[in-house]
Amino acid sequence: MKDKTILVAGGGGFIGGHLVSHFRQQGHRNIRSVDIKPLGEWYQVFDDVENVQADLKLREACQDACHNVGEVYNLAADMGGMGFIENNKALCMLSVLINTHMLEAALEAKVNRFFYASSACVYNADKQRNEDIIPLKEEDAYPAMPEDGYGWEKLFSERMCRHFREDFGLVTRVARFHNVYGPYGTWDGGREKAPAAICRKVIHAKETGDHDIEIWGDGKQTRSFMYIDDCIEGILKIMHSNIEEPINLGSDELTTINGLMDMVADIAGIKLSRHHNLKAPKGVNGRNSDNTLIKKYLGWAPGIRLRDGMERTYRWIYEEYLKVHRSEAVRT
Repeated sequence: MKDKTILVAGGGGFIGGHLVSHFRQQGHRNIRSVDIKPLGEWYQVFDDVENVQADLKLREACQDACHNVGEVYNLAADMGGMGFIENNKALCMLSVLINTHMLEAALEAKVNRFFYASSACVYNADKQRNEDIIPLKEEDAYPAMPEDGYGWEKLFSERMCRHFREDFGLVTRVARFHNVYGPYGTWDGGREKAPAAICRKVIHAKETGDHDIEIWGDGKQTRSFMYIDDCIEGILKIMHSNIEEPINLGSDELTTINGLMDMVADIAGIKLSRHHNLKAPKGVNGRNSDNTLIKKYLGWAPGIRLRDGMERTYRWIYEEYLKVHRSEAVRT
């Protein structure tokens, strides 16, 4: 594949940026990274990569992006943490245009393989009502009752990948991501996910001396969180496997939101008091990844400890936080 162009759709985003970085480190030189954001807002930018700003909801943009491409990694979507997802359902649904047009363009361009980044938000909400969750198996997506908006779009796009494979012979691979986190991602502004939001809140408490933290929900919600390095490794393993059905890609190390807050406070070396905002978006009460299938197929599953990943993430967000507040101090 090193002599063929690799397309990373959503390459200016968190996971996409890490994927582009990985391909460069592996010696790939023909990499096309496409994102709707202006280049100055991309999380990682590399001068030796073909960087393209384009709206992949448009069919023509997808056709241009897939020109002379061997592999497509479709990570492009309008999304964010629960605060964004619960308040922007129509915007999340419109991402269906990206995958639909990207599949059409990939088929026309005769690409070899197509990867689609789905989400654990496709899972039936009835199976996620309790904190004491039974890990979600791939079959639990049906009968369908996914996260409204974002989850429905992901589930529909999974089916599109399946039918392009069955009807047209396009080799498609689908992974259901479970809460990916790490450096070089969103950590403020409303689209950040829980690990980054908690890091930011703890850092702010450490820097200001105000140790009272707001937690969305009662904090008893259970989740698993996958570090970005595991995510990238999993994407590549799944892409080049024989796994045709959607498969979980997530850690099975379960924690509560309160427990995650305690962990970050310990990393920061501070004591916190907290109040719970029960009216804030909090998502499902419990979600964890059942990794039986990925272990069976690949003999591998995400294994980076949450504590190790959170320490790396905390350090990176701390530096970013200081940069922002230093520049604000200079302006004032």
